[in-house]
Amino acid sequence: MSNDPVTLMVARRVARGRYRAFSIWLDEGRGLAAGFDGFLGSGVLAPPPGDDEYQIIFRFRDESTLAAWEHSAARHAWLARGLGLFDAPQEHRATGLGSWFHDAVVNGPPRWKQATAIWLAFFPVSLAFQWLFGDALGTLPLVLRILLSTLLMTPLMVFLFIPLSTRLLAPWLNGRSSAGGRLERLLHPGRA
Repeated sequence: MSNDPVTLMVARRVARGRYRAFSIWLDEGRGLAAGFDGFLGSGVLAPPPGDDEYQIIFRFRDESTLAAWEHSAARHAWLARGLGLFDAPQEHRATGLGSWFHDAVVNGPPRWKQATAIWLAFFPVSLAFQWLFGDALGTLPLVLRILLSTLLMTPLMVFLFIPLSTRLLAPWLNGRSSAGGRLERLLHPGRA
């Protein structure tokens, strides 16, 4: 069993007309997970307009602490209370930073694509952070300034922006057809 942090990513499609009850149930589950040893955090990515699939992320210190939560009677009771609130749940377990880019079938994209996806998430967040808080933190000693900025930005990156970046860039990261590739095939059908 790995001692690296483990992320459980769950996709749940909300049943029609059950959004309010689903939201309350989801908050209850996140609070429940927070009470378990090894819990590092959780996050929720709401679906884009016109969709109803929520992405829920639970992060634990290692596989054993995640397993303790997953197999707990409290979690099973919580899941039972959620029956009828969602359809077609999907779960994916990931270990370490590189696992944001891997799925159950493929090994994942090349490292340069992973680095690009992380940079595309990190740059705008860092820029916004400096724009909003740079002046206030600028008078602090360097170590304290870096400590505060990384304490604030790391959870945002880990639970929100890097998963969002990899989700938005998934076709490119996984080598699936892109708009540029489709255009190339249209302009030069013999090359495809």
